Amino acid sequence: MESSIFLDVLASLQKLFVGYIPAAALGSFLGYLIGINTPIYQILKRLFQIPHSIPPIALLPIALVVFGDNSEPATVVIVFFGTLWSMIIHSAIGMQHFRRQRNNFRAAIFHLFHALKVGIWIAWFTVIATEMLIGPKGLGFVIWTAYKAGNANYMIEVVLYIGIIGLLLDQFLDFTGNLLSQMVSESKKPS
Repeated sequence: MESSIFLDVLASLQKLFVGYIPAAALGSFLGYLIGINTPIYQILKRLFQIPHSIPPIALLPIALVVFGDNSEPATVVIVFFGTLWSMIIHSAIGMQHFRRQRNNFRAAIFHLFHALKVGIWIAWFTVIATEMLIGPKGLGFVIWTAYKAGNANYMIEVVLYIGIIGLLLDQFLDFTGNLLSQMVSESKKPS
């Protein structure tokens, strides 16, 4: 990987994590609070479907108006909001399953990590799509520039980078979730 593509990978990952990590933390917390109370869950699950149904990339024009065509904060904000609603909904569903299964921590861990995986997918998709539209750096910008230059080989190479990074992020969350599930199982075994 040449140095310029490496810098674009870092630029994309920076936007991803700056938007994703706060959304994952806040969304998990709010989802927990909503999920532990069944009446509140029943009311808010329908209400939160409205912002959850808006594709994050549709927020880009609003973010650009707010941030004055500054693409970095605009991208981070739409990654945050795109991830937040998914995290809230999936975390609340996980807490409902946790309670229905008599406080089964493995069920809670499974649903939390499912929420994290859905959130990272939404965030990664949003970062790449935003970079394709407004650049000025990142993997999405690189692939769009390669398209405009007619460089099919480079487009395929960048798509592979995007796919490999997405796979690694997904596998990291799978590994961490499985590790936590095993730790919970080990701690519950009689000695």
